[in-house]
Amino acid sequence: MQLNIVMVEPEIPQNTGNVARTCAATGARLHLVGPMGFRIDDRKLKRAGLDYWHLLDITYYEDLNEFFARNSGEFYFFSTKAPRRHTDVRYPENCYLFFGKETAGLPEELLFRNPERCVRIPMLEEARSLNLSNSVAIGVYEVLRQWDYPALSGAGRLRDYNWDDAPLQL
Repeated sequence: MQLNIVMVEPEIPQNTGNVARTCAATGARLHLVGPMGFRIDDRKLKRAGLDYWHLLDITYYEDLNEFFARNSGEFYFFSTKAPRRHTDVRYPENCYLFFGKETAGLPEELLFRNPERCVRIPMLEEARSLNLSNSVAIGVYEVLRQWDYPALSGAGRLRDYNWDDAPLQL
């Protein structure tokens, strides 16, 4: 099972770095579609991703035309303008979640041509939008929840203690 995250024309390197870290930690593949508002070697981008870059599967595209020429599958477009909730969709294997740039979102023509694939994360009507990297994390974890978190660890470890020795309390 492969989850694909598509960032279209991201503008803020820290957001992209945070998304890269989410992708690295979950095994999602990251697709960056230009033009971007920063250079890929930007120090802020690398700092936000910290030491996870070796875990990242990332592909770069000049624009959406190149992306669509090189990829096919089930595409879902996250937007504050979408008519239905992101949790109302059953995401298939190898799907692509699209997220637009911070200042404008995804192109409206793309949304208009794909109404059945447009989804939104519910929020207060007075709020303009969520932070881009937070929106990606919400989308990624909803898909992975539906897939029962394939290949992800569901247990943590304490540094100085063993969970098996913990007192049982109800």
